[in-house]
Amino acid sequence: MHANHSFTLFAILILTFTGHLTFSQTTWSGTITEGAEPVVGANVYLQNTYFGATTDTTGSFSFTADPADTSYLVISAVGYQTQELIITNNQPITSLRIQLQEASHTLQEVTISAGSFEASDKHQAIALKPLDIVTTAGALGDIAGALQTLPGTQTVGEDGRLFVRGGEGYETQIFIDGMLSHSPFNASVPGIPTRGRFSPFLFKGTTFSTGGYSAEYGQALSSALLLSTNDLPAQTQTDISLMTVGGSVSHQHRWDKASVWVEGGYTDLAPYQGLVPQDVSWETAPRAWNGAAAFRKKTSDTGMLKLYTQANRSKIALHLPDVDQLPETNLVSLENDNLYANATFQEAIGKKWTWQSGASYTYDNQSISLDQNTVYQQQRSVHAKSVLTYDVNPDVVMRAGSEYFQDNYDWHISSVEDTTLFSWTLLSHRAAHFVETDAYLTSRWVARLGVRSEFSNLTDKWTASPRVSLAYKTGKDSQISLAYGKFHQAPLPDYRLVNAGLADEQATHYIANYQITQSGRTFRVEAYHKQYDQLTKFDTEQPYEPTAYNNLGKGYARGLDIFWRDRRSVDNLDYWLSYSLLDTERNYRDFPTQAVPTFASRHNFSAVGKYFLTAWRTQLGASYTFASGRPYFNPKQERFHADRTKNFHSLSVNAAWLIKQHIILYAAATNVLGRDNVFGYQYANQPDESGNYDRLAVRPPAPRFFFVGLFITLSKDKMKNQLDTL
Repeated sequence: MHANHSFTLFAILILTFTGHLTFSQTTWSGTITEGAEPVVGANVYLQNTYFGATTDTTGSFSFTADPADTSYLVISAVGYQTQELIITNNQPITSLRIQLQEASHTLQEVTISAGSFEASDKHQAIALKPLDIVTTAGALGDIAGALQTLPGTQTVGEDGRLFVRGGEGYETQIFIDGMLSHSPFNASVPGIPTRGRFSPFLFKGTTFSTGGYSAEYGQALSSALLLSTNDLPAQTQTDISLMTVGGSVSHQHRWDKASVWVEGGYTDLAPYQGLVPQDVSWETAPRAWNGAAAFRKKTSDTGMLKLYTQANRSKIALHLPDVDQLPETNLVSLENDNLYANATFQEAIGKKWTWQSGASYTYDNQSISLDQNTVYQQQRSVHAKSVLTYDVNPDVVMRAGSEYFQDNYDWHISSVEDTTLFSWTLLSHRAAHFVETDAYLTSRWVARLGVRSEFSNLTDKWTASPRVSLAYKTGKDSQISLAYGKFHQAPLPDYRLVNAGLADEQATHYIANYQITQSGRTFRVEAYHKQYDQLTKFDTEQPYEPTAYNNLGKGYARGLDIFWRDRRSVDNLDYWLSYSLLDTERNYRDFPTQAVPTFASRHNFSAVGKYFLTAWRTQLGASYTFASGRPYFNPKQERFHADRTKNFHSLSVNAAWLIKQHIILYAAATNVLGRDNVFGYQYANQPDESGNYDRLAVRPPAPRFFFVGLFITLSKDKMKNQLDTL
């Protein structure tokens, strides 16, 4: 497990989820109806908490929670307008009778418990709540780790990034409040999985789009992960996290219309690795320092200013076996400094216009030493964006926006004598414009039409990316959806540093979807086809010659995704199942022919369960993941990528105990059965005297990973925990 500053916050906050297990002595109950008819499956909950319930077949609900001086009771249901009741101490909270009104456009209300689907970017999206992320066993609070239990994703255990529907990890882009995050994952070395830099507790919502997303988002061939940060917090509080891998302290202060949050943490896996045997020879165990701060200001009734920044420094060094000179090893070390800053502003202009704008800055500096050489990589990136939304009428909404991207890359390779062997510099400017319209054609039909255009100074060309989405409501709880779109993304900086004139890579998406949501149960099935064009190919015999790089690569990915979630059948049990069938081939990079890439598994299956032991104030969780064997190159085989690894299996568990309302004890273990999972093989360049090639299996750093943490929240009433940030 690769340590990073995020681990401290992410894995720690993981326990936060159990706040909803609190024993409260006051019962909230009532009935939700539309006219005389009960509303089944309505969500009834207290705002900014996890206290709540779902109405049964009679429209009734009941849950326990201590009321505040002023409580906000929220009632939402598919096809109905959401209601919010303000309840003070002198008002009754039992035998409530609440009437819901049918939404004027019920398609807008189509949601599923693992996410939401609309005829747009969200129509193909899974909106995973922060609570879902931190309570998923095996994810250890990492956003990408939790998303890998959803359909459309691949299990690539040696990497850690998001591989979606036959796409590489770099084809998934992450946006924070609409702004592109240029280095969202921590730096790592080959074979050691990375983690995301950002904690799920920073966000009020996450939307994971597996394709066909809005024209507002570009530079992502396969997937877009949209993260929306928290608004003003509920109160002033301090959070302390003590873990087996480090610790952190954060403090947030709330004023009437503004708040400030600061956090600092340190992670060091050396003590842990001294207790738990490792399959990797560490020279310097993963360690990281991090600091972060956020400012929120409500500038008016409709305006919000958000500022966020974080910085971290990490270091890692290990001895990797040299397959060409076994049992010799090579010392690989990595030092990384990263700074990210984000500022956004939103304001309503009159009754029909909304203006959103923002800017982000990323600084990332890496020093990677391998054998006798050191590679220095530095990136400085800026993203600026402005979007106007116009509500033409209740049936039509239009959006238009412009963006500017600037990327500075500096790379050079030095020998042990500090002699520069190779040096590259790249300055990239990119302008983008988009326009999009949502139109409710009838009470059952909704459409989104959009187009995105981009201009790059490196190619001196414009690209056009049309996007179309349609949805038809087949019944009160079901709909079918179709989506089409073209997507462009610049080649990796590694390639453009050598040949800056490479054109954007392209992907065309075709998607058909059916979903039904009833009484806490959701079923979704989706078929898709992606066509790749202008992928980068290169000749490894001429690694630093610009002419060795071209855009002649191509490929395809097609498949079927199935998702089922059930929160109703068994009391206190929430579980979901996902299955993905993937058929994909590519001819790109240094491939001699079209073949299945090494990261692709044909079959992927996940089962996630969470059970609440209310009498013990404890939540238990388990996740099982299966992936069929992945291809790898065997030099003794005539056919390229003909061999397959053995199937991947992993069972992970977690448990959280609410010691007191403000203290949580959390424990987790991954791959508890100790399955020997192999992600691939490295072969020697030359055969031995008998004609055989030495090889090394690519495995996790250790068969299992164990984690224990204690999370303490200090607040005025001692009745809060980190759950309130969800």
